[in-house]
Formats: sequence, structure tokens, C-alpha cells
Amino acid sequence: MFDLQIPPDPAQEPPVAALQAPAWDLTVGLIAATVQLDQRNGERPTRRVGTGFLIDAPRPDGQPRTVLVTAHHVLNGMPDPDARIGWRVEMPGGGWKFAPEPLRIRHENGDAAWVRHPERDIAVMEVSAPPTFARAAIPLGWLADGAALDAWQVGPGDELLTLGYPHGYSSNTAGFPILRVGRVSSWPLTPIESFPVFLLDFPVFPGNSGGPVFWTPSARKLPGSVQPAHPFIAGVLVSEVRPGDDPVGIGIVAHAVYVREAIALLDAPAGP
Repeated sequence: MFDLQIPPDPAQEPPVAALQAPAWDLTVGLIAATVQLDQRNGERPTRRVGTGFLIDAPRPDGQPRTVLVTAHHVLNGMPDPDARIGWRVEMPGGGWKFAPEPLRIRHENGDAAWVRHPERDIAVMEVSAPPTFARAAIPLGWLADGAALDAWQVGPGDELLTLGYPHGYSSNTAGFPILRVGRVSSWPLTPIESFPVFLLDFPVFPGNSGGPVFWTPSARKLPGSVQPAHPFIAGVLVSEVRPGDDPVGIGIVAHAVYVREAIALLDAPAGP
């Protein structure tokens, strides 16, 4: 988590042209499901910024539920009870407007309103999302499980895409995230129990933490490797490789299986 100078607020800018795309395109689908999270640093002209994305994760009884996924340190680094979540509203004529709203992230006693994975920098929490965002939430089944990367021969040199808000900036005044690409730069990736994170070759900036890392057919794979049966989310960007004060342009990604495990904890019985 970093303190950032606040760029111009998209809420004060004119809306942009509508974003149209087929529902099956996970790239555009994840853009629609990705949101900015931020909180002001008291009276200072800075804010803490991170990225989150929405998963459609029904309760065990089948009732619908929208879950926000991000890095634990994004929410943990925001001390106030309310953060801000960057909803977007489609306007008449096809434009969009940035329409952030408060998001309660801490209970009255100061305890976290989110659930943290016990071992990884992953946080999830149920949110009351506007209908447009509830429909845009990515199906739980698109989160890669423990066997997916081996089955689809994902390895060094393969491209993966990621979404985020580097330095608090969005791709336009409507608050849509910025899409970037990197290559898998570590080996082996599995078994996940031994290698819980993997590396992605792309520069990481403040504001990227918590963003989804995913594959679609628009991302290149090495010749001769298996083409996945469908797009999938490979993991969550949680940090960067930074020896000392010098960044090296490599992101650290926690496997998506930990998102699945964290969501399962939402339904676990409360402790004594």
C-alpha cells in the first residue's frame, strides 16, 4: 500500500463513450468487474489506492452473492471504517460516469469486515453491488483450481493479462481499469503447495495490488502448448520483487486457488 498524490477525480469529468463487448470475452468481462478501491489519508492531499474485482459466488443454499476480491494489505492499510469503491454508471446515449460510493470495511469495534486467507495476501468480502456490477461479477468457476495450470500447460514465457490502477490512474474519466500484459517469469508454477506464488514480468506500480491476473485467447502462448478450453483467472497480483529500494519490474502473483479457499471461509461457521 502506498500514499499517492490524487489525480483529477473522474467524477468531475465528462462521461466517456460506452464500452460494448460480447459477454463471453473475459477481457472485457473482467474490465467490467474490476473496481478501484481508495481511502484518503486524513487531511493530506494523498490517498491509498488498490484494485479489486468481483466474483459471483452463490451461498451454499444457492442464494446469489457478490464477493469483492483484493489483496489483504490493500484493505488492511486503510485505517478508517469506510473506504471508497469505484462504481461506474452507464449514461443515456452510451456514455459512462464514475460514481464511487462508500464501502464499509471495518466494524464499529475496528475489526475487519473482510475475511483474510490464513496464509496468503488475499482478502474477500461480500458487497452489495449495483445490479450492473452484480451481473458483471465473474463466475466462480473461472478461477483456476489447483490442477488448471498443469492441464493447460501454463509456463514460462506465456502471456497473462492484468488490470489495475497504477499510481491511482484509470484508463479514462469513467474509472475503468488499465489493462496490461506480462509474461510468466518463474518455474515451476506447481505444485501450488510448494510454489504458492509465481512471477510475472511487468512493472508493478502503487495501485496495482489486488488486481486480477488472467488469460484469454488474446494472450499468446508458446507454440506447441495446449490452448486452454476457456478463459480463466490465474491469480491475484499481491506484490512486486523489490530488493532494497530498487524495483526490478516483476510482479508477484498468488494463485487463484487461494481466492477459492478464502471465499469458502465466508461460509465457515463462526468460531467460539
